[in-house]
Formats: sequence, C-alpha cells, structure tokens
Amino acid sequence: MNAASPQVEGKSLSDAPDLTADEKPAGGPARDGQILVAVDFTPDSEAALIWGCEYAGLLGVPVTVLHVVHDPADAPGSYRTQDTDLLRPMQDVAAGMMEDFLEQVRAKHPGLATLREAEAVLVKGLPASRILEQARLQKARIIVMGSRGHTGLPHLLLGSKAERVVQLAPIPVTIVKAKKNDG
Repeated sequence: MNAASPQVEGKSLSDAPDLTADEKPAGGPARDGQILVAVDFTPDSEAALIWGCEYAGLLGVPVTVLHVVHDPADAPGSYRTQDTDLLRPMQDVAAGMMEDFLEQVRAKHPGLATLREAEAVLVKGLPASRILEQARLQKARIIVMGSRGHTGLPHLLLGSKAERVVQLAPIPVTIVKAKKNDG
C-alpha cells in the first residue's frame, strides 16, 4: 500500500461506511506495538507526528497516522478550505488534506524513515472515541497527539479531545506542543 494514500475504514473513500466499526483496524491488519499518532493538520499535530516518528525509530516499530473526520459544531466547515470543496464529501476533502499534510511534513524531514513509511488512516466519527477504538484495534503501545487542535483556545493547556483521550486511554498518551515561533 502507498503510505501517502489515506484509507477510510480500510476501504476506498467512496465505500466508507458512516459510523460503523468492524473488528479490523482501519487501514489493514494490526501492527502490534506500533505508535498511533492522531493528527488534525495543526502545528501541534505536526509536532506530535515528528515526535511519534522519532520515538518509533528508536523502538523500531511502525507508525500509523490517524485523522478522524468530524465536522464539529464549534468549527463548521473546517474541511471546506477551497471553493471547490463545497460540494465534495467531507471524507474526500479530509483525504486530500491528509495527503498534503503528510507531503509537507515529509518534505521538512526527508531523513525520517518512520515518517516516510508511516501508514495514513482516516476514520469517521467522534475524535476521542475513534482514537481510542483505533488504538485498541491497532494494538498500539502509545497514542501521540497535539495539545490543542482547531477548537482549542489559546488559554487552554490541553484541548478537549486530547484531555478526553488522556482520561480514557488504557495505554500511555503523549501530548506534544509545537514550539512557539518567537519571530
């Protein structure tokens, strides 16, 4: 499988069910002990992806990059980045955003083998529950995610989705913040 091509529920985007979850991890068979990095295309999630890939490289385990397709009430239209996106299904737009995100991060870090080999996966649903579900199905050893996403307010230390995952996860969760741009 091409590592840059995201899958939705292990199927093509047009075949993706709405909120069903079979007992196979999205994107293919479980890769025991892997690192699951949840991303939302923000600078914090980019920092989390780099941290997760570096950690995976030290352990010699694979990385799955997960994005949960969800149009939250507090940020409607977050997948509508261009006028041409208005009529496209949200999953298709998210898949394009995932490909662009991974391409940009890989271009910044060409020597990071675990990043080049990372598997991209998209699932639909509520972020916290789907991240936890994929961690279980993927038999992940750790979940890595950014501290604040699109809905995070500057004064909050931890975004609500990250906080919920930390509260409920039966495995370690590492929260990563992007370095502030001092320029």
